[in-house]
Amino acid sequence: MRVRKFPRFVLGAAMLLLLAGCIYESDSAGSLSEPAEVNGSNQIVKEALASIDDLHLRDNKLLYENHDPADVVTMYLTVSTGNAAENTNHTWEEINTYSVYDYDEMGVDRYQVAGLIQVGDESGPAPGELGYGQSAPNCTVQIRGQTSSSLPQKNYKISVKDNKGEWNGQTTIALNKHQSDGLRFRNKMAYDLMAGIDEMMGLRTTFVHLYVKDTTEGGSGVFEDYGLYTQVEQLNKTALKAHGLDKNGHLYKINFFEFLRYEDIIMMADDPDYDLEAFEELLEVKGDDDHTKLIEMLDAVNDYSRTAEEVLEEYFDIENMAYWMAFHILMGNRDTQSRNVYIYSPLNSNKWYFYSWDNDAMLKRGEYALSNRSDGLGWEDGVSNYWGNVLFQRALKTEMFREALSAAVEDLKVYLSSDRIDAMVEEYSAIVKPYVYRMPDVQYAPLTEAEYDAIGAALNDEIQTNYESYYESYNNPMPFYIGVPRIEDGQMVYSWDAAYDFDAETITYTFELARDYTFAAPLIREEDLLIPEVEGHTLPPGQYFIRVTAENASGYEQCAFDCYVIESGKVYGTKCFYVLEDGTIVEDVYVES
Repeated sequence: MRVRKFPRFVLGAAMLLLLAGCIYESDSAGSLSEPAEVNGSNQIVKEALASIDDLHLRDNKLLYENHDPADVVTMYLTVSTGNAAENTNHTWEEINTYSVYDYDEMGVDRYQVAGLIQVGDESGPAPGELGYGQSAPNCTVQIRGQTSSSLPQKNYKISVKDNKGEWNGQTTIALNKHQSDGLRFRNKMAYDLMAGIDEMMGLRTTFVHLYVKDTTEGGSGVFEDYGLYTQVEQLNKTALKAHGLDKNGHLYKINFFEFLRYEDIIMMADDPDYDLEAFEELLEVKGDDDHTKLIEMLDAVNDYSRTAEEVLEEYFDIENMAYWMAFHILMGNRDTQSRNVYIYSPLNSNKWYFYSWDNDAMLKRGEYALSNRSDGLGWEDGVSNYWGNVLFQRALKTEMFREALSAAVEDLKVYLSSDRIDAMVEEYSAIVKPYVYRMPDVQYAPLTEAEYDAIGAALNDEIQTNYESYYESYNNPMPFYIGVPRIEDGQMVYSWDAAYDFDAETITYTFELARDYTFAAPLIREEDLLIPEVEGHTLPPGQYFIRVTAENASGYEQCAFDCYVIESGKVYGTKCFYVLEDGTIVEDVYVES
């Protein structure tokens, strides 16, 4: 019989809210152009979090005073072939042909073209706006993004040249098509919500209707409609200053980084072995390049002789980390375990803060289900999603952080009210749909108009599901990794890491070995294993699959971190490996896309 467990720390956070009289009244939707303040009636929670860590960052609210999320700005981009010195001696066709993977294969920097960017309205460039009255190029243009660069509709990075003007205080204009987002407004919705959350730092976003005139070789020489984009404020020194932060501080964009030490890569810039390219595969350097403070923090995070509580209090703003994680748990933005985030630290502070980036995969349960895609399931639900990151794992093992996280979840659940979300969906849909369902965007719209409306209407349900999954996830053992099989003394040895249980319950494992990922006819199946290891006969050459499931004494299960990727998504808890003709064993490596 399964016993529904609520760990003591979860009950403590909930009872704190109830006993303190923090029964929230329903939050009105409010105007999208005036983000409501979160925590208005949750003073006790705020004071409790403040007592943990008294150094907090706050966004510059003045930036949003005259910023209407419902605005659509029209931009006119004229592209031309420039010169080799600036790497702009290319055509617009080339810019829209190659992905970042093509550039990696060719071993060259991303191609650029010269551009003239002008801002106005549907009648043309407007007086007083960027580029008005100009005819010579004022910027360079290249594609942006990673996985998205392989899609037919590209995202663009427009870099305005020095002394050529700015737009909204920005000289880097990032335009995102969000082609994989059927609603085309998820990323903007996330940032507009963050603007009303004190404990999170946000970025300004704007809908942009883009026209492009291609004067490079083979171009039409007339303005063509490129449809709707979302402009996202580029997080750089200019943005830090605008948001009231230290522009000379330390800023890193996490590409894929689990806060491990990586001593052979994360080192001082003046070290003879320093490799910036290898470094930036993990962390892109966007601020001060003196890595002393980063290394000090990573040494502490990976020093298990120090308590996690001590490390968290010294190097992180627990309030910020808790609200950042709580927001993405509730919004189902799962690809945030080890990427899609910036870390920032002011120059004269030891504290590090999390800054969200790339939120267009949030609230996609319904869209995934509609396309029969297996994604955002298994261990990706709840706190287990963050277990593979050494910093987050150490934090979640402390009662201090779990209570802060649960308090933040409760606080944000009220802020993310049905009225608020429904009002935003209604307003965004009215803006976006007319663009999505006409040329050129309709060619790549993954949803019908009816499906679009149904998915948008169900976003509230997803938040509720994610809220429930958060608490349920504490019942389960935490995920673990399956090792690559090895041969010892003529036997095949299969092993995996031990799973962790928040209530320290006994965990047993079920091990399966099969020739296909469905495990319809397993070669080996062993249950009720107490030791995370199984031995068997050596295997003939071929492809094989391992599946390991952990179960605690209360009957709650968890699969391994390992995934096998198929056309319809992920097969969770499954490791693929090959036995080669010479007996060598190699694993099939899963790469997050």
